[in-house]
Amino acid sequence: MLLKVGELAARTGLTVRTLHHYDAIGLLRPSARSEAGYRLYSRADVARLHGIQALRQLGLPLTDIGNTLDGDGAALPNIIARQIQALDQEVAKAAELRASLGLLQERLAGGGQPEIGDWLGTLALMTTYGKYFSPAEQKTIFDNWDQIADLWPPLLAQVRSAMDRGVPPDSLELQPLAHRWMNLMLHWMDGDFDLLERWDHMYQREPVAQQSEGPGQDMVEYISQPIKQRLATLQKYLQPDEMKRLGRVASEEWRALSEAARRLMQQGAPVHGPEVQALVRQWSALIDRLADHDSAIRAKLVLAHSTEPLLQAAAVLDTDVRDFLRKGLDPHAT
Repeated sequence: MLLKVGELAARTGLTVRTLHHYDAIGLLRPSARSEAGYRLYSRADVARLHGIQALRQLGLPLTDIGNTLDGDGAALPNIIARQIQALDQEVAKAAELRASLGLLQERLAGGGQPEIGDWLGTLALMTTYGKYFSPAEQKTIFDNWDQIADLWPPLLAQVRSAMDRGVPPDSLELQPLAHRWMNLMLHWMDGDFDLLERWDHMYQREPVAQQSEGPGQDMVEYISQPIKQRLATLQKYLQPDEMKRLGRVASEEWRALSEAARRLMQQGAPVHGPEVQALVRQWSALIDRLADHDSAIRAKLVLAHSTEPLLQAAAVLDTDVRDFLRKGLDPHAT
């Protein structure tokens, strides 16, 4: 089957003028001519035209397209593969854009019409966040923020108080605050150290990320020092991959356990009685969760917290409570 130039133009959406130009520059010459001199295009010509248009969409100039098609007999399958790859990338971009718009829609769903300043602020944040996080990661961060938003103001106030009182960053007094800060950040970032590192990079580099209601740069630098001390201490016992596996246990869970244990201590409950043993099992389960249910990591954590004063300074369980629960673990204890 041979197609005249007008038929080829109509069926491909190209103009006759474009096809004439391709012929004139030697890029796509028709395989035949009719007796009246009309251009006639074969199946091979149409395949070559597909290659031309695919390479144009990939951004190649016409001169390079001709050289590519003429220089390799297997060029067309490669071109199709590249075109599919390019389309896949466009699909991924479209999906990402849709996810971003859905995220924006969700964040604005509860309010009225935002003012122009709100739109500009949202657009600036979207642009900034988009440099560091995928739409799915942004959704995780925004959703988790709603769970911890109320916990930040009292913590920020306590850190600011320590700064105003001149508490040195390396003081053990700051370790409970550093521990709470770390836990909130990890909860916010869904326990993902990689997200946490990227958030830190964004906060350090992007002024738009430093919201007025959030901690100032001076506070971040201040609390970062005891946090780094804490991480460095843990790294004496745990490998980087083990650090990333650590689970999250909310301070409220440790505190509830501590209060329950102290009540039993005051009541003189026997360490092998049912009430204390229930608490011992609960304590062990929390440690297991923190250690990602890995006995080797658990042993390292227990050693670290029993050895390092810096880690002990942030412990929610006081020493006497831990000793009481340990006796419940020991079948020979009295």
